[in-house]
Amino acid sequence: MFRDRTDAANRLAERLKSFKGKNPLILAIPRGAVPMGKIIADKLGGELDVVLVRKLRAPHQPELALGSVNESGWTYLADFAQLYGGSFDYLAAEKQTQLQTIRERRAQYTPIRPSINPAGRIVIVIDDGLATGATMISALHGLRAMKPAQLICAIPVSPPDTLTKVAELADEVLCLEAPPHFQAVGQFYQHFPQVDDDEVIALLRGA
Repeated sequence: MFRDRTDAANRLAERLKSFKGKNPLILAIPRGAVPMGKIIADKLGGELDVVLVRKLRAPHQPELALGSVNESGWTYLADFAQLYGGSFDYLAAEKQTQLQTIRERRAQYTPIRPSINPAGRIVIVIDDGLATGATMISALHGLRAMKPAQLICAIPVSPPDTLTKVAELADEVLCLEAPPHFQAVGQFYQHFPQVDDDEVIALLRGA
C-alpha cells in the first residue's frame, strides 16, 4: 500500500537512482503520473515530459480498457475486447474520440513547452500503476519507433500477467509491487485523488 503518489514516486526514484546524473528523460502518462514524473525527474536530475496515450473504453464500463491508442494513431486491442462489446464500429468511433482528446491535450500542453525528442535518450516511462497495461503498451510502442537509447517502464504496482506483456516492449521494467489479487490501481493507494489539466500544465511549466 502506498500513502499517495508522492510516496510511490519517492520509492520509484530510489530504485531508479542508478540513472542519476545520466540526464534521463522522464515521460509521464497524463494525468495521474505527471506529479510522480516531476518528483522522479527532480531526484534523478532528468527532464520531464508527457507521452500522450488514451485507453479505448468498454461500452458502459468506462474504467475497463479494451485497448489503447497513441498519438501516432497506432492502436492496441486486448484479446478480450469483443467479449465486452468491442465491435469494429464501436472501436473505430471510440478511437476517434480518444484521438481528439489527445489532440486537445497536446494543444494545451505544447504551448507551455515543446515536446522533447526521445531519440538517443535514456527514457523512463512512468505511470501510477497498471491494470490491463493497455496505455503503457501504446506508449512504449510509439516511443520505440523514436529510437531511444534505452527504454524503461517504471510503475509502483501491476498485476503479474500485465508485467509479462509490457516486458516485451521495454528494455527494463521496474515494478515495486506485483500482487496476484488485483482489481484496480486505486486499491493500492490510501489517497488517490484525480489530477486535473491545470496541475499538469503547472508541473510542465515548472519543469
